[in-house]
Amino acid sequence: MPWQIPLLIFLARICDVSIGTVRIITVMRGHKVVAAILGFLESVVWLLAVSGVLKFINDYPFPQNIAAIVAYGAGFGTGTLVGILIEQKLALGLQMIRVINTEPNRDLSPALRAEGLIVTELQGHGATGPVEICFSVVPRRQAQAVIDKILDYSPRAFITIEDLRRSSSALERMARSQTPAWLRLIKFK
Repeated sequence: MPWQIPLLIFLARICDVSIGTVRIITVMRGHKVVAAILGFLESVVWLLAVSGVLKFINDYPFPQNIAAIVAYGAGFGTGTLVGILIEQKLALGLQMIRVINTEPNRDLSPALRAEGLIVTELQGHGATGPVEICFSVVPRRQAQAVIDKILDYSPRAFITIEDLRRSSSALERMARSQTPAWLRLIKFK
């Protein structure tokens, strides 16, 4: 078996598993057409990788064909990691950020609104007294910056984050109208 074959199998597995990881995320986010296209590409690349392994699986001596098998497995593991990294770069979708501000002397909602965020505020009562509860829907790409601002303003705030599949807010309509879904998939900011 030529030495290039395990390398090609490894690279093909990285490609197909990475595409598969992104495809699963696009399915969860409701991007049907993009998910179908990625599914087609994933299956074609997977077929090429598997055919490369199967072609050399029964070859002797055994140490030579083990390289193809190891390349297949290593490509799967590496492809999973690469797919996660690609998905993090794409940062598709929206997230709901919930904040429980336990510092009553710091009014968090006006500070977040001053940053341009749309915030819904509730008053609550926690174990130690009154708390401010804030809800905000933000593009996933901006979520970490918002969390950093919250913690700068109120370091003891309790924050939870939830991925949203859909939102009827103006924010989602605005995010959709700015960039088409297919372009967000090829644009790495």
